[in-house]
Amino acid sequence: MDKFILHERLVNDTVEVMDLRVCRVLLMNDSSFLWLILVPMRPGVTELHELSKEDRGVLIEETASASAAISAAFSPDKINIGSLGNLVSQLHVHVVGRKKTDRAWPGPVWGSGPSVPYSPELLEKTLFALRAALRKELSSSAP
Repeated sequence: MDKFILHERLVNDTVEVMDLRVCRVLLMNDSSFLWLILVPMRPGVTELHELSKEDRGVLIEETASASAAISAAFSPDKINIGSLGNLVSQLHVHVVGRKKTDRAWPGPVWGSGPSVPYSPELLEKTLFALRAALRKELSSSAP
């Protein structure tokens, strides 16, 4: 059986938040947006239909939990969710908290300007808030 390996670009552009049942949750290292990426920890999967029916269901629930956690912790004006995969073919889902004041509003975040990496202090604070909100959301949505 193949081992799950995170795509090199995701390794370089993100910080690990936590592992869920199916997905690894990553924070894009761009403080301009509250931007999570969920990557199903299934080797070789590039398309949604390649996941098992059960894993697809869990991916949707984990995406909803990430969205709810961003909302609870950071009160964005809107949450954008998408899965493109043109540059990184490994299946992954973007969950982006948007503010009407962000540099890309109302357009897409992609190509909106150079990344602004998190400072160590802001990264620590953001990761703490995200992890706490995700744990709370997951515990409240557990069967």
